[in-house]
Amino acid sequence: MDATAENDLSATFNFAQHLIELNSGHPSKTAYIDDDGAMSYDELSLRLQKLAAALLDLGIRREERVLLLMQDTSDWPVCFLGSLYAGIVPVAVNTLLTADDYAYMLQHGRAQAVMVSASLLPTLQAAMHKASHEVRSVIVSRSVDSHPNGLSIRTLEEVFKSYAPLPNPAKTSPHDPGFWLYSSGSTGRPKGTVHSHGNLYWTTKLYGQPILGITSSDICFSAAKLFFAYGLGNSLTFPLSVGATAILMGERPTPEAVFKRLTRLKPTVFFGAPTGFAGMLASDKRPSKHDVALRLCSSAGEALPRDLGQRFSNHFGCEIIDGIGSTEMLHIFLSNRPGEVRYGTTGKPVDGYEIELRDESGKPVADGEIGDLYIKGPSSALMYWGNREKSRETFQGAWTKSGDKYVRSPDGYYTYAGRSDDMLKVSGIYVSPFEVEATLMQHPAVLECAVIGVEDAEGLLKTKAFVVLQTGQKTDEAALKAFVKEHLAPYKYPRSIEFVDELPKTATGKIQRFRLREQERVKIIGQ
Repeated sequence: MDATAENDLSATFNFAQHLIELNSGHPSKTAYIDDDGAMSYDELSLRLQKLAAALLDLGIRREERVLLLMQDTSDWPVCFLGSLYAGIVPVAVNTLLTADDYAYMLQHGRAQAVMVSASLLPTLQAAMHKASHEVRSVIVSRSVDSHPNGLSIRTLEEVFKSYAPLPNPAKTSPHDPGFWLYSSGSTGRPKGTVHSHGNLYWTTKLYGQPILGITSSDICFSAAKLFFAYGLGNSLTFPLSVGATAILMGERPTPEAVFKRLTRLKPTVFFGAPTGFAGMLASDKRPSKHDVALRLCSSAGEALPRDLGQRFSNHFGCEIIDGIGSTEMLHIFLSNRPGEVRYGTTGKPVDGYEIELRDESGKPVADGEIGDLYIKGPSSALMYWGNREKSRETFQGAWTKSGDKYVRSPDGYYTYAGRSDDMLKVSGIYVSPFEVEATLMQHPAVLECAVIGVEDAEGLLKTKAFVVLQTGQKTDEAALKAFVKEHLAPYKYPRSIEFVDELPKTATGKIQRFRLREQERVKIIGQ
């Protein structure tokens, strides 16, 4: 793709309308299969246009934000695309967070309405009680017994019965704000990452179609949820851009839940993360390659260990193409290719993206040397909302600084070499060790602590906490894990805790986490 290709889209471009037009020729084709049934492309189009009409009727204006807090059902794409169609900005958020997290997001994004799954309404109500910003309206997936006091609340079913489809989409441009995703920060405060309508188009144009080779005959199934940038491409952007079918799963992606869909619904492309692939291989209920219809698997979220990739391919009879993307770049920009997989690496740059590895002074590094990863490409976010300092640090002209370190081989393959900051990526989700440490320190029995990432037997990163107890105080590992789960999103809890008499420190009293990491590496080597 040349330098002018980013401007190839017309001056008026609405991504939801773009999908409607692409799929107008097969209205009865199944777009989604969720836990409750199937939805055709015609039903998707009709419902998203009705949802758009409802949002405008509620007085929500163009480019105002609506929080999207939903489980993975067909309601999610209806609400996401309906918002885009109306020119309103959906803010898709993680369903695993706490009421405090949502309260912050409501205030930070000044959401005018919330679209929420019924099961998550109690958590939303708690968040609304904590937030100083007032939400005007709530649209819930189905009828509920409890209504927030004084708040306009409607169900999606009421919306579909009460509104005619909005006939014309908002006349947005490919560069207009389309939606937000939240990206974790080293301070624990999430950053509102603003993406355009055009960014969605470019991820499928550059990766979904040429790398994955997705066509209308494919059935896509993603363990990564829609609120992740990775899952959004896997379950919405890519399949809907070619008229394929996507499977949505509301429950957690346990190996058993994944196997049930692989064997019954026969997806042809499966998207996962290394932790999930390891769990699938470890399960004694794993199906054989003859019980599934997989032609390709995709991995992202964390580096895929070489042995894990090879063992999975041997068992299921299909390749895993490992790649790296980010919330800021929306989807994968560096990837292995089908038929050219080199397990243990992240592959080569996706056509249409430029990659540079730079040293601390900003100069390119030689092959074989570790450098900070920078990306240039048309799917880059516009900014972090309300965070000028972080925006300038990450979005440097046409380049985006990823925060990852990589090494390039002489023949052009890139291998992951860690993070540029202290963030840990566990099961594909960033975790701030400082946030976990600060939470542990609130426990009355804890004097001090340090959290690091430790590789497990599969070569996957897990959080481990080293804890020094107050003199005379007692607690145990289970109690501290439960304490963290009560105060943070549950996935952030340390997977193991070791009680120690003291932590290694510098002469000035700073904790030396690198020494703890070295100790763990020595333990692994000695096993």
